[in-house]
Amino acid sequence: MTERTALELESVRRCFGSVVAVDDVSLSVAPGEFVTLLGPSGSGKTSTLRLIGGFEELDAGAIRIKGERIDHLPPYRRDTATIFQSGALFPHKTVAENVAYGLRMRKVERPERDERIRQALEIVRLQGYEDRYPSQLSGGQKQRVALARSLAVRPAILLFDEPLSALDLSLRLQLRGEIKRLHDELKFSAIYVTHDQGEAMAMSSRVAVMNKGRIEQIDRPEKIFHGPANEFVFTFIGESCCLPVRRGASEVTDRNGQAVALILQNSLPEGDSRLYIRPSRLKLAAEAQGLPNRLTATIHFIEFLGDMHRYHLKAGALEVFADHAGPIGHDVGALIDVGWRSEDMKVFR
Repeated sequence: MTERTALELESVRRCFGSVVAVDDVSLSVAPGEFVTLLGPSGSGKTSTLRLIGGFEELDAGAIRIKGERIDHLPPYRRDTATIFQSGALFPHKTVAENVAYGLRMRKVERPERDERIRQALEIVRLQGYEDRYPSQLSGGQKQRVALARSLAVRPAILLFDEPLSALDLSLRLQLRGEIKRLHDELKFSAIYVTHDQGEAMAMSSRVAVMNKGRIEQIDRPEKIFHGPANEFVFTFIGESCCLPVRRGASEVTDRNGQAVALILQNSLPEGDSRLYIRPSRLKLAAEAQGLPNRLTATIHFIEFLGDMHRYHLKAGALEVFADHAGPIGHDVGALIDVGWRSEDMKVFR
């Protein structure tokens, strides 16, 4: 713990009956850092955020903001502001009145309050919307008002509770860029919760991948993607093909014991292994020639994905899918080589 730490969680735990929702989580956020909690449903990311905001009570551990312990304080006395999925705007208040709400609760004087409202709406590019009501706004505009309301109070840390998940894809991408722009300009400290890997990778200073109430790995997005700490992180982040194989005395077989035409640069240990490769790293047909790792497989079916073709292939019980920029000159049923570099493969046992 240091005074330079915006937020610190120390061995935080939260249980709901016999279910452990947050299990011994420790985390620190530096001033100006944007940390995302990423994980599947039930991984504990939202419960962790609610503990920070004061909407859940700790069973064990400690939470500090700027070095001061705050886990005993109610939400309104913590130096945080939460942006919810719904925006949580007051329908009977105008945009300006919604933005003013937190400032009134903090007893900010009228002249400063008006200036902060003006600045916040300018930051989120909603000048001229002061007198509109939420019913007169689009979904994206409502979320920008919610963001302005939180920015206006200038909290030590902003908490984002999946704020974009209810929006359509194009609007979600637009607001994702807006939040990223604002963070780069304002350097606010934030904890962001999402199950969307694209959001986490695009927006974050660091990503904390959660599973079963614990943090499996926390690091920069590039490190999470290229250097996963374990099998769960590798399989959860991005897409990957899994080849479950068994190395015998003289051959490699699939899970049913059928021999497969698999050539590997590095020998596998005897017994069961799981080989993982990203579909974008796989090369097909002529492009696979000369690569140190190759599998001979049959094209099962082909998907057209706009800017690429996805080839689904089978070799015995092994199934892989590979992305290619265009047609490869082979149709369904053709037997082709699939190749990859050794550094693009992860092996787990």
